[in-house]
Amino acid sequence: MNQQLLISILLFLVGFACLIKGGDWFVDGATGIAHRFHLPELLIGATIVSIGTTLPEVMVSSQAALVGNAGISYGNAIGSIICNTSLIAALTVAIRPGKVNPKSLILPTAFFFLAAIFYAANAYITGTFTRPIGILFLLVFLVYMVLTVLHMKKHPEDAAEDAEEETKKEQPLWMELLLLIVGATVIAIGADLLVDNGTVIAKALGVPDSVIGLTMVALGTSLPELITAITSLAKGHSALSLGNVIGANLFNIVLVSGAAITISPFAVPTEKTIAGMNSSLLIDIPVMLGVMAILCLPALFRKKLSRVQGILLLAIYVTFTVYQFVS
Repeated sequence: MNQQLLISILLFLVGFACLIKGGDWFVDGATGIAHRFHLPELLIGATIVSIGTTLPEVMVSSQAALVGNAGISYGNAIGSIICNTSLIAALTVAIRPGKVNPKSLILPTAFFFLAAIFYAANAYITGTFTRPIGILFLLVFLVYMVLTVLHMKKHPEDAAEDAEEETKKEQPLWMELLLLIVGATVIAIGADLLVDNGTVIAKALGVPDSVIGLTMVALGTSLPELITAITSLAKGHSALSLGNVIGANLFNIVLVSGAAITISPFAVPTEKTIAGMNSSLLIDIPVMLGVMAILCLPALFRKKLSRVQGILLLAIYVTFTVYQFVS
């Protein structure tokens, strides 16, 4: 292993750390400012915090799109959905299964599957994502946000079942503004380091960019959610609600992919094939839809999650990740 590759790996890990800490600072600053101006708690959670926790994925995919790296832009969105569902949500379900409120899941679940099916159909039929499609996804994101806020105002009890308030000492306004600005800046730096050095590592190891996006980058941009889930479980709280996972996955399609496609339209990567067919169309997209179905359908119809679901999803995640690197 040469010195340049070692430096790239180190900078790649630094990029991970920047995404985690930058996202934490951004959410803290944005939430503090929102509370200061007496914005409703539900509104803060549905908009500022949700967007803040998705910002790493947005920045990474947008940065990749700007430098023409379609593989990472494409792989990060799909990989993050698979990671959020079959690692993060699966971990909490396997350790602490329980009842869920199906009423709060109907809107995000419906939007996710409509967006995901349209995304998949476009990939299978045309094989390309054009700028009008990117703009359409961004418009869907705006519509979803408006409907979510209206639903929460009308049915606050739905969100209250999953919500956990954390009392924090109020900080000075200048500190909150500083956290907001520094957080966004650090996220941007982390995204830049992740994309640039992830590409170098992929080329050095002979691994396609889309595989790096589907696995390493996807895990890196999902680390804040994973750390939050593990910390909450250690404290005896199931803070990671199913609705938030589904919402984050929807954002990965309509906001993360929408932004990347709008910046730089791209075709479905074709670096990996199985029997002459595109591996992404045979494996990645079906796994993305499949793990979401395994997670969501029992929650909607049985109103609860079981440990078996969590273990099954974890097994799928391990198998999928191993396949990406050995195939």
